[in-house]
Amino acid sequence: MMKQTSSLLIALLVAGISHAAENKSPAVGYSDTPKLPSGWRVHDIDRPQPIAVTPGSQVGEAPSDAIVLFNGTDLSKWAGVKQADAKKKKYNPDGLALWKVEKGYMECTPFGDIYTKDDFGDCQLHIEWQSENPPKGDSQGRGNSGIFLMGLYEIQVLDCYENRTYADGSAGSVYGQNPPMVNACRKPGEWQVYDIVFQAPRFAGDKLVSPAYVTVFFNGILVQYKTEILGPTMNKMLPHYKPHAAKLPIKLQDHNNPTRFRNIWIRELELANP
Repeated sequence: MMKQTSSLLIALLVAGISHAAENKSPAVGYSDTPKLPSGWRVHDIDRPQPIAVTPGSQVGEAPSDAIVLFNGTDLSKWAGVKQADAKKKKYNPDGLALWKVEKGYMECTPFGDIYTKDDFGDCQLHIEWQSENPPKGDSQGRGNSGIFLMGLYEIQVLDCYENRTYADGSAGSVYGQNPPMVNACRKPGEWQVYDIVFQAPRFAGDKLVSPAYVTVFFNGILVQYKTEILGPTMNKMLPHYKPHAAKLPIKLQDHNNPTRFRNIWIRELELANP
């Protein structure tokens, strides 16, 4: 009996040691490897772990760290222009965003542009848009709107499905500067998707240290890759930078077309200077 008890205790002790060894956190890096340009070692044991973010349950759904700018029900995150300033299109944070909201989308109305109440710089922006169907007009008069990062740098919104226009005014272009790699436009009435990664310009006093850069996926297709933005986008004019704040509102353009938007969310980023 004593021998059986001793054998049982030894077995339990071995099992316990084995279990403890299995549950002990293994080494997750090294402290004797060469250093990278960043200053961290290759496989550095002390390098901070990535923060866990829960993806949306479906493609295009906001992840857990996103700020939802439009959820399909209200314009509480947006401001417009005061009626007295409407002709000047002058931004005023006390103005109301007077675009129409119904059936999960917002629709441009002739009350001027709308702006986020919050300011943003480096960011990842997801936004879906739809032009009217049946289409009306042609070239720049068909489904025209725009997404102005920092209120200054426009990614063009336009119905370009079998609709010829100037290349740097096409959907997915950096307006007036750089055409998209391809025309990825779906048919009028179908929802179009932009996923935009934007790096804001950097200034030191009056000096431009680094220009803005943008990467754009249009309906899942890469159309801009780290494109250098030459300055605020303008019609028929050359761009040039003027110093501005590190963060500014995002603007959606009223261009007298009933373009619709839905599922707008943003992730604030801190991108390293190129």
